[in-house]
Amino acid sequence: MISKPKYKKILLKLSGEALLPNNERYGISIDNARWVAEEINELCEKGISVAVVIGGGNIFRGVTAQEGGINRVRADSIGMFATVINGLALLEVFEKTGIKARLLSARKIDAIADLYTTDLAKSAWQEGHVLVLVGGTGNPFFSTDTAASLRAAELGADAIFKGTKVDGVFDKDPLKNKNAEKFDKLSFDEVLKRNLKVMDSTSVSMCRDNNIPIVVFNVFERGNLLKAAFGKQIGTVIYDYKNM
Repeated sequence: MISKPKYKKILLKLSGEALLPNNERYGISIDNARWVAEEINELCEKGISVAVVIGGGNIFRGVTAQEGGINRVRADSIGMFATVINGLALLEVFEKTGIKARLLSARKIDAIADLYTTDLAKSAWQEGHVLVLVGGTGNPFFSTDTAASLRAAELGADAIFKGTKVDGVFDKDPLKNKNAEKFDKLSFDEVLKRNLKVMDSTSVSMCRDNNIPIVVFNVFERGNLLKAAFGKQIGTVIYDYKNM
């Protein structure tokens, strides 16, 4: 491994499903949260700044709720608060792992988290905190993928790391198709043109416009997060390589 990290400021995007207990549709696995904390702790020991944007699909799925007749704006608000629950779980595990962390919410919840502002987040980063960013963007109609891209741009992150349960981006779902082809690299435009389900189109476009690479990898393979931070070929890297 090279001696210096390639990415010194990382925004890690985790879906709520990353915290799901095995074989369950809903809930929080503390073991999964602890795994993530241990991986992040390795980055902190190397002086790498980390922010985490967490989804809420392990607690509440807005799409399912809308199909059941819940208004989209209200469903999205419920989803935002589901991310707060996950954020609190991560915060607890991080602190018990020895990680200094700060919970910041896009929605005002004074008793639980500080209200997110760019200045406050940057200050906490400079003080060595891992940021746990919850509440999405604070607005309906925007996914936590878009929140990740927005926060990465605001904070000047070097890259977004999309932590998943598979080894990168494939042309088909690798969990359903044994012949799925994995991509080592993709351009933002290729992702959009192929309609690959990496992150939603708004978030991919935002990363393209702000020149923020996206690294998609299996976060539950030991050491992958650190390897990706040091630039080793892990998973799939999305960037404008065609224009370089």
